[in-house]
Amino acid sequence: MHTSWGELEVSDAHVHFLSHRFFALLGGQLHPPLQPEAVCAQIGCTCPPGSPEELAQAWAAELDRHHVHHSTLIASLPEDIDSVTRALAAAPGRFTGFFMANPMAPGAIETAREAIGNGLRGLALFPAMHRYPVHDDRAMTLIAEAAATPKCAVFVHCGALSVGVRKKLGLPSPFDMRFSNPIDLHSVALKFPHTPFIVPHFGAGYFREALMLADLCENVYLDTSSSNSWNRYQPDHPDLTTIFRRTLAVTGPRRLLFGTDSSFFPRGWHKAIFDQQSEALWQAGIQKHDAELILGGNLRRLFLSTVPEISP
Repeated sequence: MHTSWGELEVSDAHVHFLSHRFFALLGGQLHPPLQPEAVCAQIGCTCPPGSPEELAQAWAAELDRHHVHHSTLIASLPEDIDSVTRALAAAPGRFTGFFMANPMAPGAIETAREAIGNGLRGLALFPAMHRYPVHDDRAMTLIAEAAATPKCAVFVHCGALSVGVRKKLGLPSPFDMRFSNPIDLHSVALKFPHTPFIVPHFGAGYFREALMLADLCENVYLDTSSSNSWNRYQPDHPDLTTIFRRTLAVTGPRRLLFGTDSSFFPRGWHKAIFDQQSEALWQAGIQKHDAELILGGNLRRLFLSTVPEISP
C-alpha cells in the first residue's frame, strides 16, 4: 500500500467477521425474533451471504482493493466460531482466525480445544462482557490451552466496552467494568511469558494501566484499533499522535499492532481509521522501518510461520 513512507505491506490486526449466523444469533435474542435480513436492515448494514466461504471471499476482495496484505478475522460470538474456521479454509493463508470464548459457559475448554485444533490462533476474552476476572481458574484453563500452542495469542478486551450492534437493536448489555482493568492481566501474562497477550484500543480508557502492564510484561502487545474515542476520558484529552508517542516510549515499535476494528458491509475495510493512524504516526516522526513493523510486520511475525523473527 502507498503511504507517507512509500510502499508498505499493511496488515490489519482487528477485523470482526460478522457472518450470517452472527446476525441470526442476534435476531434470536429479540422479542419477537427477527431473521438476519431484518436485523441487518434495522441496523443499516448489508446482510452477509449465507455461507462463511462467500463472506471470506468478499473480505479477501475488499482487502485486495485496499492493498491490505493480511488480517485477523474475529468470531464475535462464542457460538459463531465455525464461521471463522470455514472462512480460513476458504482463503488459505489470507487470514488469521481469532475466536471469542466465554470461560463461564459449559464446555468452554472443549470448544477452545476444537477451535485451536482447527487452526484458529487467537483466544479472545471479554471479561467485562461475560462477567469474570481474567485470573479465574476457568479462564486460566483456556489461556493455558492457547499458551501450549505455537503462534497462538490471547486477546483480552479491557476498558470501556460498548457493542454498537446490540445498542442499535435495543438489546441489553449487562457488562461489568469491574473486570476490565488491564492490571488484572499482570500476573497472568507473567505466568505465560512466551505467549503474546494483546490488549486492543490502547486499553480503551485504561491507557495508563495498559502502558504500566506493557512496561512490566514484555509479552504484552497493544492494538491500535478503532477511532480511540476513549481519549475523552483522559484528563489532557491526548490526540492520536500524542497517544502513539507515549505508547512507543513504553513498548517500542515491536509491540504495537495496527488495527481498524472493521466489521460490516457496505463500509467494508475502514480506510478512514488507517488514514488517521498513519498520519498520526507520520506526525510522531516514525521512521519507515518502525512503520513497517507497526502497520503489519508485527502481526505477520506473530502468526505467519513464513515470517522470520526480526532482531531488535
